[in-house]
Amino acid sequence: MNTVFVNGELIDRDKAKVDIEDRGYQFGDGIYEVIRVYEGTTFTMKEHMGRLYQSAEKMKLSIPYEEEDFTSKLLHLIDLNGVKDGIVYVQVTRGVSARQHHFPSEDVVGSVIAYTKDFPVPAHQMKQGVTAKLVEDIRWLRCDIKSLNLLGNLLAKQEAATEGHFEAILHRGDTVTEGSSSNAFMVKNGVIYTHPVTNLILNGITRRVIEDLCRKNGISFQEETFSVSELMKAEEVFIASTTSEVMPVVEIDGQEIGEGTPGAVTKRLQELFNKRKGMQAR
Repeated sequence: MNTVFVNGELIDRDKAKVDIEDRGYQFGDGIYEVIRVYEGTTFTMKEHMGRLYQSAEKMKLSIPYEEEDFTSKLLHLIDLNGVKDGIVYVQVTRGVSARQHHFPSEDVVGSVIAYTKDFPVPAHQMKQGVTAKLVEDIRWLRCDIKSLNLLGNLLAKQEAATEGHFEAILHRGDTVTEGSSSNAFMVKNGVIYTHPVTNLILNGITRRVIEDLCRKNGISFQEETFSVSELMKAEEVFIASTTSEVMPVVEIDGQEIGEGTPGAVTKRLQELFNKRKGMQAR
């Protein structure tokens, strides 16, 4: 995992450098993606790369590579590092320029880095379930952009972690939005509910896979807002992300959800998700 991609070059990680006036370092003026690798094969890479370029467009940020070429470079990095079960992290900033709040001139080229990392599936937690804490959502109003501006997410995650929880489930007032690094779902009367795709959440790639699995397997899936009180009374709650997959939440703020164990709908989704990633790996 020692080889990294920095602005078109494949170099040893200990030789990688970022300029002190890179706008990602000074302003968080950039975007990123985390892409899963199973058995040496990327999972939903096309969707991740598509979202990266969509985020760039929303931020008026130029990626200095065409999508197909960039994808090829990342696949080469994965092969070079011999990744089996892990991730590739990709980051693009607006580039290096004298510190000023407005955008630099158009001739400034964006900075691009990528690296790989082993990341085993959290199988034990997926089987047993995890706990979460409710935290007020204080993030900015463009959560649909996967930007480097993650301070609100970090503060929420730290608040939950300090109390021994796996995740913070965010809410704006009484409306549940998502997790600090995941999408959030509840099950009521056998129906899965999750926040609609708006500027208040990130349309997660795993979220999209779950929706597709539900549509194709007769599981009712509703994009509809729900309240904190509805969440706490749900039959099941789970979160989803690239690294957590379909993760059952069995307790929130010290209160058991349902029977305090992963529910039937969540376990069914885990099975379907495993089949999907196995098919893609083959």
